[in-house]
Amino acid sequence: MLNGKKVLFSGMQSTGNLTLGNYLGALKNWVTLSDEYECFYSVVDMHSITVRQDPAELRRRARALLTLYIAAGLDPEKNCIYYQSQVTGHAELAWILNCYTYMGELQRMTQFKDKSAKHADNINAGLFTYPVLMAADILLYQADVVPVGKDQMQHLELTRDIAQRFNGIYGDVFTVPEAYIGKVGARIMSLQDPSKKMSKSDENPNASIYLMDDPDTIMRKFKRAVTDSEAAVRYRDEQPGIKNLIDIYCACTGKTPEEVEREFDGKGYGEFKPAVGEAVVDVLRPLQARVADLEKDKAYIDSVIKNNAEKAQYFSNKTLRKVQKKVGFPERIR
Repeated sequence: MLNGKKVLFSGMQSTGNLTLGNYLGALKNWVTLSDEYECFYSVVDMHSITVRQDPAELRRRARALLTLYIAAGLDPEKNCIYYQSQVTGHAELAWILNCYTYMGELQRMTQFKDKSAKHADNINAGLFTYPVLMAADILLYQADVVPVGKDQMQHLELTRDIAQRFNGIYGDVFTVPEAYIGKVGARIMSLQDPSKKMSKSDENPNASIYLMDDPDTIMRKFKRAVTDSEAAVRYRDEQPGIKNLIDIYCACTGKTPEEVEREFDGKGYGEFKPAVGEAVVDVLRPLQARVADLEKDKAYIDSVIKNNAEKAQYFSNKTLRKVQKKVGFPERIR
């Protein structure tokens, strides 16, 4: 608990461009949580370097992501929005937690196996211990809840195991986090392969709608979206491409799948696809305008970065000093 509220932690990597799936599935919902929780939202740039990055591009994308957080409606006065790399406690706690995590646990992580297959020429130790840094991210702020998708649930379970193991040795040090159970964001799938999630790392540029895509690009991508030969707008598992487009349309308009089926009854995909595209353009237009305004105000973004890094450092130090004392490190003389 912090300031009478439960603590919530989440973050996104500063690699690639955020997609419509990132926005509708996560970022949009984060905005609604700040009244109920004390929220820490990190730009997790330390996680990004498990894969080789262009330094200037990584810095640019990190700032762009932090700006998007604010543009989406996250108030930096109510939420702590910061760069992971600017809070030293993440790395310090990760090293300590490495010593309380077993090799077998890390070897079972499916994301390590997946990323190793994709980056066979760079299977580094950071890629292997990535879940321990994620555990440090969460435990550093004594997070009560963490919004996670299915692909991150295994990492949260490991975080819980590490916290319970440490607490079993040293007493009540860490809050054992729970998965956030609340309003679930829309699960947006690839426009070219509706069996997999829309991803910012997809090699096919037509598979994803990026948040900064212009209207013409958005419309073109929806016109090329994979559908089927049935030519009927029906919300059925047997029509995954159309089901995905209905999910997107519902998330953007607030309508239910049943209402969408009625709206497009007797109409073909030639009418439905452009309607979905226009709904997405309408949702992204104010977000893009807000980003443009924020990018012009360098002093404001710089102040947010500075003030929130100091806030995150302050709260993280409380946990870090406690942990360091428990494991036997000498007290720091200031």
